Amino acid sequence: FTFAFPIIMLLIFGAVFSGDVGPGVSFTQYFTAGMIAAGVVMSSFQTLAISIAMERDDGTLKRLRGTPMPPLAYFLGKIGLVLVTALAQTVILLAVGVLVFDLDLPSTGELWLRFAAIFLAGTASGTVLGIAFSSLPRSGKSAAAVVSPVVIVLMFISGVYFVYNDLPAWMRTVAEVFPLKWMAQGMRSIFLPPVMEAAEVGGSWQLGTGFAVLGAWTV
Repeated sequence: FTFAFPIIMLLIFGAVFSGDVGPGVSFTQYFTAGMIAAGVVMSSFQTLAISIAMERDDGTLKRLRGTPMPPLAYFLGKIGLVLVTALAQTVILLAVGVLVFDLDLPSTGELWLRFAAIFLAGTASGTVLGIAFSSLPRSGKSAAAVVSPVVIVLMFISGVYFVYNDLPAWMRTVAEVFPLKWMAQGMRSIFLPPVMEAAEVGGSWQLGTGFAVLGAWTV
């Protein structure tokens, strides 16, 4: 579900909303940038917060502690899972966007390097936050009910499902505290033309602030 959800949402929203959000910028182009960011959050934060809580509840972690495997190996395995899943999901999202909705891919090496930097920074913050958040669910059965609403709410207020500028000011203020808003804005700086930068809140992509927020959450 975590893997398929962003792809399904891209197909649904792309089919329903066909207008433009700016000069020559389709809603699909805007929405794809946000869904890539949301996919990273789901593959990292949501996946780990739920799976680790379930493994704690069913005794898997206790059994692993009785083996020679160091805890570091367990977490490195989780990080590897996140990277592979998030990367595969992103590739499929881009392929669907190009084949179905004529998505315009980044045209320069600089934009692809920025894409890689935002992807890695978002994955890092989502991974460590997922590991930390996994301690909150009281049982494995309740993990999804505790974690999923957090992700869904952040998607609605962070410029994933809606144009960020159209959201109420108080909602944008809340979103600015969390990583997803900055990941989505960073992805927009890659997939949207430079003319759209002026339409952002603050009149710029705020990449420096975005990396600072993601880095702070990672720390």
